[in-house]
Amino acid sequence: MAWNDPQWGNNGNRNPNGGPPDLDEVWRRINQRLNSLFGGRGGGSGGGGDASGGAFPGGGNLAGIIAAVLVVVWLASGFYIVDTGQRGVVLRFGQYVETTEPGPRWHLPWPIESREIVNVDQVRTVEIGYRNNVKSKVLKESLMLTDDENIIDLQFAVQYILKDPVEFLFINRSPEDSALQIAETAMREVVGKNKMDFVLYEGRAEIAAQAKQLMQAIHDRHKTGISISQVTLQNIQPPEQVQAAFDDAVKAGQDRERLKNEAEAYANDVVPRARGLASRLKEEAEGYRLSVIANAEGEASRFAQIFAEYQKAPQVTRQRMYLDTMQTVMNNTSKVLVDQKGGNSLLYLPLDKLQQIVSQPYGGAPNAAPSLPASPPVDSRSGDGLRSRDREARP
Repeated sequence: MAWNDPQWGNNGNRNPNGGPPDLDEVWRRINQRLNSLFGGRGGGSGGGGDASGGAFPGGGNLAGIIAAVLVVVWLASGFYIVDTGQRGVVLRFGQYVETTEPGPRWHLPWPIESREIVNVDQVRTVEIGYRNNVKSKVLKESLMLTDDENIIDLQFAVQYILKDPVEFLFINRSPEDSALQIAETAMREVVGKNKMDFVLYEGRAEIAAQAKQLMQAIHDRHKTGISISQVTLQNIQPPEQVQAAFDDAVKAGQDRERLKNEAEAYANDVVPRARGLASRLKEEAEGYRLSVIANAEGEASRFAQIFAEYQKAPQVTRQRMYLDTMQTVMNNTSKVLVDQKGGNSLLYLPLDKLQQIVSQPYGGAPNAAPSLPASPPVDSRSGDGLRSRDREARP
C-alpha cells in the first residue's frame, strides 16, 4: 500500500482517534522487513517496545557490507587505461607525482590522487594570419614588415607535437596560445631580416626553415614541452591595396631581366666573334710580316748568288736575265712575234692559249704563247726579270 493512501495505517493497529499512524510502529515494521530480507529474526509485534528495542539485530552487518562495497567502488575508481600514443600524468593533492606509459594503470582514488591523459603523438596545428581558410584573413597577424621596409601579407601554419607532457601541462598556463604567439614572433623576426623579393620568390623554403628553427629555440627556452614538426607557408603576397602597383613593378622587373639577358646574349655573340676576327687579323698581319721578311731575305740571297755568277760570266748572265725578263713580259701580252729568218712558212699558232689570254688580259699565264725574241740583248737588272726562269721551247 502506498504511503499517500488515505487509508494507510487504518488496517491492523488502527489509531482509535482516526489520526495519522504512529512513526514508531512504522519504523518497527521496516526493521522487521529488512531483518527478514537479510535472514535475521524479526522483533515482537507488540506495541509495548520502543524504537531502539525494536531494531533488528543484523543492522550492524548491513552497514558494514554497504561500507565495504563503497570502499571497493572507491578503490576501483583509481583504475585507468593509457592508450598508445598517450601519457598519463598522476597528481597527488595537485602536485606532480609520475608519468605513466601506455597500458592499464592504477592510482590512489580521488581526492588523494588524480590523473591527466595527454596525447603526445597527436599532430596539433596552429594557424597564423587566417582561420580555417586562407580567405578568412586575420590582418593583424599576417601583415609583416620586410628588411627593405615593404609590407607583405603572409599566412602560414605550424604543426607540432608534445615531447614533454609535464612541461606542457604545468610550466605554462596556456601552451596553445603560447604556440601561436611564438610562431608569429619568430616569423616576424625572420621576415624582418630579409628583402621583399627574397621572401616572395626564391626564399620561401629558407624562410620556413629559419622560422622553424627559431620557434623551436623559443619553445625550448620557455619549456613549453612542444616540438615543432613543420612550418607551411600558405600564401605570401603584397597587401591588396597595392597589388596592382606591385604587379606593374614585377612586370617592369621582368622586362629589365629580359632585356638584360638579351644584351648579355648579344654581347656573348658579338664579343667572341670580334675577338676571333681581331685574332685572325693579327695572325694574318704577323704572317704577312714574316712572308715579306722571308721574301726580302730570299731576294737578297738570290741577288747575291746572281751577282756572284755575274762576276764569273757577265755576258752569259746578262743574256739569261734578258731572256727571263722578256718571257715574263711576253706572257702578259696578246702579241705574237714571228721570226722570219727561220724560213719556215708553216707556223703553229696556239689560238686556244691566245683566246684565254685575250679573255684575261691581266692574268699571268706563263706558257700562254711562244715568244720569239727579235730584239738585241739589253742589259736589264730589273727585279721583275728574276721572278721566273722557265722558258718555252720554240716549235
